[in-house]
Amino acid sequence: MPYTASDWPISAALLQFSNSLEDGRHVNEAGVEHWASVFAEVRDAGFDNVDLFDGWVRPGDLTARQIEDFRKTADDIGVGLPAISVVRRSVIDVEHGEDNLAYSHRTLDAAAALGAKVVSVGLHQALTEAQKRQLWFWTVDGYQDPYDRETWNRAVARLRELGQHAEDNGLILSLEMYEDTYLGTADSAVALVTAIDHPAVGLNPDIGNLVRLHRPIESWQAMIEKTAPYANYWHVKNYQRDEDVARDMYVAMPAPLESGLISYRKAFEIAIANGFQGVICCEHYGGDGLSVSASNQRYLREQILPRTADYTPGKSRVRQN
Repeated sequence: MPYTASDWPISAALLQFSNSLEDGRHVNEAGVEHWASVFAEVRDAGFDNVDLFDGWVRPGDLTARQIEDFRKTADDIGVGLPAISVVRRSVIDVEHGEDNLAYSHRTLDAAAALGAKVVSVGLHQALTEAQKRQLWFWTVDGYQDPYDRETWNRAVARLRELGQHAEDNGLILSLEMYEDTYLGTADSAVALVTAIDHPAVGLNPDIGNLVRLHRPIESWQAMIEKTAPYANYWHVKNYQRDEDVARDMYVAMPAPLESGLISYRKAFEIAIANGFQGVICCEHYGGDGLSVSASNQRYLREQILPRTADYTPGKSRVRQN
């Protein structure tokens, strides 16, 4: 049976939660009481599920005992852990690529132990010092993947390797779109996932990462139409955007799903017609991001997602949940 508005798995991103404790320790070392407080806050905001964004906790660096405690804590609070997002751990980073690959493998094992369904990875790298000084880091150019066949082939091989590990663990792998990487345009993202050619590997069409750029972009609808046949997980967020092409001026800032440039009504229509039945993760930068994400979940359930299961999704080109 296809998902409906009432049972579609929607998770909360944990962008607003720090990975450092007051005493300087990483959140991995915080223990059950701290983890429980975060899960309770997310649950009380209205979410049944959490995306274990590794900017908060690093599942790939948890011990077996910590993983057991972590899963039990989530169960006790009453939140599911369907997804893990690995960020800024590019497997083709010149200096850290091999370490990031090993960490991604550990994360896939942690995901299986935690009962997750999907792991999202990307090719974006650490923020530059210039980006860290900005109110919105995406207003300054960061790392850019090189235009050479050797690096492209390395990305294909390493991501295919992760895809096979995901399949062995009963998971799917999703590749997050992000500017100036091999996943930085719809055409390039489709070319990469097609080159990887593994049924457990699809795309996370996080086109919000591209709509927010202060430069010319492809239309959001074209990006969705190209990537939807390969979508198997989805970070959803939105931005208001203004363009004055004659003056070469482009401005964007975060907005709730229903009031930004991207029409998620149309985007989900396109995605479902192309077979999308993946976990959805609500993100929002700035302010009370958790509350905005919660309102975004309500918008999806009350206005956008199918109310009944009497519909037939299209045929996806990749494996769904």
